[in-house]
Amino acid sequence: MSDNLKIGVIGEGSWATAIIKILQQNLKNFFWVVREEEMAAQIKETGHNPLYLSDVEIHKDVVSIVPTVKELIEKSDIILMILPAAFIESSLEGVSVADFKNKYIFSATKGMIPSCHKTVCTYFNENFHVPFDHLGFISGPSHAEEVALERLTFLTVLSSNSEMAQNIGNMLNCRFIKTIISDDVIGAEYVTVLKNVMAIATGVCHGLGYGDNYISVLVSNAIREIEHFLTIVAPSNRKLLNYVYLGDLIVTSYSQFSRNRTFGAMLGKGYTVKSAQLEMSMIAEGYYAANSINEICVEKNIEMPIVQALYRILYEKYSPSVEMKLLTDKLK
Repeated sequence: MSDNLKIGVIGEGSWATAIIKILQQNLKNFFWVVREEEMAAQIKETGHNPLYLSDVEIHKDVVSIVPTVKELIEKSDIILMILPAAFIESSLEGVSVADFKNKYIFSATKGMIPSCHKTVCTYFNENFHVPFDHLGFISGPSHAEEVALERLTFLTVLSSNSEMAQNIGNMLNCRFIKTIISDDVIGAEYVTVLKNVMAIATGVCHGLGYGDNYISVLVSNAIREIEHFLTIVAPSNRKLLNYVYLGDLIVTSYSQFSRNRTFGAMLGKGYTVKSAQLEMSMIAEGYYAANSINEICVEKNIEMPIVQALYRILYEKYSPSVEMKLLTDKLK
């Protein structure tokens, strides 16, 4: 990658901090927006994010902290968007179409914009007129906690601009990160959204006391539902057995680090949606995604029993135990 291209990171949570840890392996300097003054001051003083992955050392000679998103966009050629999808619109208040002219945006956000039910790359294309060859997506399977521990992780960098995707891949490749390149941006974005919804469902089942035998059947049905959805919404000859699809579903459904599975398990154990959200320190993207995917299913008449059961639990306050018991009759 050209040393003249400046990189900027938008996001202050666990995954953003993990990406910063990766970038530090290869880059001499890049920008990071930290909007909270006290948080920025602590990072500058201690070299650690006080709220997320606090063991990660932030190299203050490499990471240049800026106070506003608009300033970061002005200073950067390539912007890595690593915010929960529910916060993207508010974070871009005051940012115009002109601000993104000639910029490259790579999303590592695993969700959909709740207000319009769009994937992040589609949102930037339609709302800020960023051409698709200036957009990309970084996907797993990956958990920020394992990246922080330097456990070997495979990432996929997706863009219709193969040269830029390869540049981003080179930027991320290091001793504990391996990357491959793909062009299935929208497909991978949808799978990342859907696997979070499915992981909440597996968590609900775990919380209710269902065992691995049943959950494996649920996950098998989940990949079929995802395939059915993609056939209608984003048809392609993609192979869902590739790790960017199936691997991401598996790790999010089973891992102890999965916030979506944890959120679901709390619901299964009797927490209300609101109480589970309040107790968790991180956003479970699948909560918002379940509403977006359900809206698309209604609009396009797509049958997805797992998604629809979870939607009723999350948004219509149906009993998790009753919904999952009814769901068992629909699994194949």
